[in-house]
Amino acid sequence: GVQLEESGGGSVQPGGSLKISCTISGFTSGDGNVAWYRQAPGNMCHLVASIGIDGTTYYADPVKGRFTISQNNAKNTASLQMNSLETEDTAVYYCAVPVRWGLIFRYSEECRSPSRYYWGQGTQVTVSS
Repeated sequence: GVQLEESGGGSVQPGGSLKISCTISGFTSGDGNVAWYRQAPGNMCHLVASIGIDGTTYYADPVKGRFTISQNNAKNTASLQMNSLETEDTAVYYCAVPVRWGLIFRYSEECRSPSRYYWGQGTQVTVSS
Protein backbone atom coordinates (compact mmCIF):
# COMPACT_ATOMS: atom_id res chain seq x y z
CA GLY A 1 0.00 0.00 0.00
CA VAL A 2 0.85 3.68 -0.03
CA GLN A 3 3.27 4.78 2.66
CA LEU A 4 4.66 8.17 3.55
CA GLU A 5 7.36 8.49 6.16
CA GLU A 6 8.74 11.74 7.54
CA SER A 7 12.17 12.10 9.05
CA GLY A 8 14.51 14.79 10.28
CA GLY A 9 12.51 16.54 12.96
CA GLY A 10 14.02 17.62 16.27
CA SER A 11 14.71 20.52 18.56
CA VAL A 12 16.45 23.74 17.60
CA GLN A 13 16.91 27.21 19.03
CA PRO A 14 15.21 30.23 17.47
CA GLY A 15 17.07 31.33 14.38
CA GLY A 16 18.27 27.81 13.68
CA SER A 17 17.63 25.50 10.75
CA LEU A 18 16.19 22.03 10.20
CA LYS A 19 15.50 19.92 7.14
CA ILE A 20 12.70 17.39 7.18
CA SER A 21 12.08 14.81 4.49
CA CYS A 22 9.24 12.61 3.31
CA THR A 23 9.75 9.28 1.60
CA ILE A 24 6.83 8.14 -0.55
CA SER A 25 6.43 4.50 -1.48
CA GLY A 26 3.75 2.26 -2.90
CA PHE A 27 2.68 4.59 -5.69
CA THR A 28 3.38 7.86 -7.42
CA SER A 29 0.74 10.56 -7.03
CA GLY A 30 -1.16 11.01 -10.26
CA ASP A 31 -0.30 14.67 -10.41
CA GLY A 32 2.97 14.65 -8.51
CA ASN A 33 1.82 17.13 -5.88
CA VAL A 34 3.20 16.90 -2.38
CA ALA A 35 2.42 19.13 0.57
CA TRP A 36 3.69 19.77 4.06
CA TYR A 37 1.15 20.50 6.76
CA ARG A 38 1.76 21.28 10.41
CA GLN A 39 -0.28 20.95 13.54
CA ALA A 40 0.36 23.05 16.61
CA PRO A 41 -1.18 21.84 19.88
CA GLY A 42 -4.93 22.26 19.86
CA ASN A 43 -5.10 23.23 16.19
CA MET A 44 -6.07 21.62 12.92
CA CYS A 45 -3.43 20.91 10.30
CA HIS A 46 -2.50 23.98 8.31
CA LEU A 47 -0.80 24.00 4.93
CA VAL A 48 2.82 25.10 5.06
CA ALA A 49 4.07 24.50 1.52
CA SER A 50 3.36 22.43 -1.56
CA ILE A 51 5.11 21.50 -4.78
CA GLY A 52 3.71 20.28 -8.07
CA ILE A 53 5.09 17.94 -10.69
CA ASP A 54 6.18 20.96 -12.74
CA GLY A 55 8.03 22.41 -9.78
CA THR A 56 5.45 25.06 -9.00
CA THR A 57 5.59 25.90 -5.32
CA TYR A 58 3.25 27.46 -2.79
CA TYR A 59 4.17 28.82 0.62
CA ALA A 60 1.92 29.99 3.40
CA ASP A 61 2.59 33.59 4.39
CA PRO A 62 4.14 32.78 7.80
CA VAL A 63 6.96 30.78 6.18
CA LYS A 64 7.63 32.70 2.98
CA GLY A 65 11.29 33.52 2.59
CA ARG A 66 12.28 31.08 5.34
CA PHE A 67 11.16 27.64 4.14
CA THR A 68 11.97 25.89 0.87
CA ILE A 69 10.15 22.82 -0.44
CA SER A 70 11.77 20.49 -2.95
CA GLN A 71 11.19 17.12 -4.57
CA ASN A 72 13.61 14.71 -6.18
CA ASN A 73 13.34 13.75 -9.84
CA ALA A 74 11.87 10.36 -9.05
CA LYS A 75 9.05 12.10 -7.14
CA ASN A 76 9.47 9.73 -4.22
CA THR A 77 11.14 12.11 -1.77
CA ALA A 78 10.04 15.58 -0.76
CA SER A 79 11.95 17.82 1.61
CA LEU A 80 11.33 21.00 3.54
CA GLN A 81 14.32 23.15 4.41
CA MET A 82 13.41 25.40 7.32
CA ASN A 83 15.63 28.38 8.11
CA SER A 84 15.31 31.22 10.61
CA LEU A 85 13.04 29.09 12.71
CA GLU A 86 10.73 30.80 15.19
CA THR A 87 9.00 29.49 18.29
CA GLU A 88 5.73 29.75 16.37
CA ASP A 89 7.04 27.06 13.98
CA THR A 90 6.82 24.47 16.75
CA ALA A 91 4.44 21.78 15.54
CA VAL A 92 4.10 18.25 14.25
CA TYR A 93 4.86 18.33 10.54
CA TYR A 94 3.09 15.96 8.13
CA CYS A 95 3.65 15.29 4.46
CA ALA A 96 0.61 14.56 2.32
CA VAL A 97 -0.17 13.51 -1.25
CA PRO A 98 -3.59 13.51 -2.93
CA VAL A 99 -5.48 10.23 -3.12
CA ARG A 100 -6.60 11.04 -6.67
CA TRP A 101 -5.83 13.33 -9.56
CA GLY A 102 -7.01 16.90 -9.35
CA LEU A 103 -7.38 17.38 -5.60
CA ILE A 104 -5.98 20.66 -4.39
CA PHE A 105 -4.40 21.26 -1.04
CA ARG A 106 -6.69 23.22 1.22
CA TYR A 107 -5.24 25.49 3.88
CA SER A 108 -6.93 23.77 6.82
CA GLU A 109 -7.45 20.05 7.10
CA GLU A 110 -8.22 17.49 9.73
CA CYS A 111 -4.84 15.92 10.31
CA ARG A 112 -4.45 12.47 8.77
CA SER A 113 -8.00 12.33 7.47
CA PRO A 114 -7.91 9.79 4.62
CA SER A 115 -10.67 11.36 2.56
CA ARG A 116 -8.42 13.57 0.44
CA TYR A 117 -4.77 12.72 1.12
CA TYR A 118 -2.38 10.02 2.16
CA TRP A 119 -0.44 11.16 5.22
CA GLY A 120 2.74 10.28 7.01
CA GLN A 121 2.90 9.69 10.73
CA GLY A 122 4.35 13.13 11.40
CA THR A 123 7.61 14.46 12.78
CA GLN A 124 7.94 16.83 15.72
CA VAL A 125 9.73 20.14 15.26
CA THR A 126 10.38 22.11 18.43
CA VAL A 127 11.84 25.60 18.40
CA SER A 128 12.79 26.76 21.86
CA SER A 129 15.53 28.63 23.65
